[in-house]
Amino acid sequence: MAKNKGARIIITLRCVDCKKTTTNNGDKKSSRKIDYTTTKNRRNTPDRLVLKKYCPNCNIHTLQKEIK
Repeated sequence: MAKNKGARIIITLRCVDCKKTTTNNGDKKSSRKIDYTTTKNRRNTPDRLVLKKYCPNCNIHTLQKEIK
């Protein structure tokens, strides 16, 4: 029998500001994607998770939003 997947799942967090300001001018620093991975309990937090973390592209602490 297959085991139940469980309540904890792995999610990916991505910067909200970097997603808005993507440029195609060849700047390597802005084209790099930096993602954080973490886990969440899908029963306690069914909505998308938003945390404030450091973004190396923006060089400041920004909101990091859960992506699929």
